[in-house]
Amino acid sequence: MKAWQYTDALGGLEKALHLNTSASLPPAGASLGSEQVLVKVEYASLNPVDYKFPEVPIVGRLAISKPATPGLDYAGRVVAVGSHGKLNVGQMVFGKLDNPKQQFGTLAEYTVTPRAGTVPVPDGVSAEDAACVGVAGLTAYQCIAPNVKSGENVFINGGSGGTGTFGIQIAKALGCHVTVTCSGANEALCRKLGADQVIDYREQDPVEALKSSGKKFDLVVDNVGMNSQLYYQCHHFTKATAKYVAVGMQPGLGALRDLVTRFIWPTWLGGGQRKFVFLMASTDYDAYAQIGQWMAEGKVKPVIDEVFAMEDVPNAFEKLKTGRAKGKVVVKVH
Repeated sequence: MKAWQYTDALGGLEKALHLNTSASLPPAGASLGSEQVLVKVEYASLNPVDYKFPEVPIVGRLAISKPATPGLDYAGRVVAVGSHGKLNVGQMVFGKLDNPKQQFGTLAEYTVTPRAGTVPVPDGVSAEDAACVGVAGLTAYQCIAPNVKSGENVFINGGSGGTGTFGIQIAKALGCHVTVTCSGANEALCRKLGADQVIDYREQDPVEALKSSGKKFDLVVDNVGMNSQLYYQCHHFTKATAKYVAVGMQPGLGALRDLVTRFIWPTWLGGGQRKFVFLMASTDYDAYAQIGQWMAEGKVKPVIDEVFAMEDVPNAFEKLKTGRAKGKVVVKVH
């Protein structure tokens, strides 16, 4: 089969990848786990974790068997089902692999998927759109859905990326009022997705804008992770019961130290005054089914920045690494 593979990504995954046209097939038939599904991939979409994890020194080398294929998100057709599976061969499915420590990722013609991350594509939803949900849609759902009720106020820091564009729509589907940050160039996109208020972070300091808004938020979702004061000052613009959920973190020891400090530094010594959660999405069949239902109803529509051919995967990663993609970067595998 065709598969993009690497053996060492320390110089940058996009430079290390090579397209192997005779790569080994993933386990199938008798060797397929009881809860696993063999899928022929039609589309895959990219996430920062796809390159960040392989590029981590030592960990990236030791944690993943080589040669390895990156990619977590997919949409494709069922080829074979484990003994406990309930899907049908030929059925269109979508979802994600469990974690980035995969030898057989989704940037290949075939991949093996877990039961919780293999969900039927609803009628009327394209494979291209379904492939976008994977990590970003699930992360947005798990940040927002368990933490709000209809009529509450949600602030999303970073509204125009993959997770942010899903977050706006999911919050609106749940009946919330949504405020987001983005650049002025992306304001129209965020408003089209349903954002009620947009803060241009290039023109205004988001912390000051939120303080002066007079609004008290029930939930803060931080997809960026660059401005630590957004957390330490959030008690000025959130309710006492609000949560601050972070999904974005910049690389480096300074960012890691700040993250740890948020968990352990007491309020009376200047620590944060709101509950802090760092979320790592957990594969969830029911969450995917709900997102799929919203997509079928037209309440959620993935935003696609660009679709790349299978042969152009290195360029797709270069685009993702710019941090300027509006929505998802997608690869047409078949």
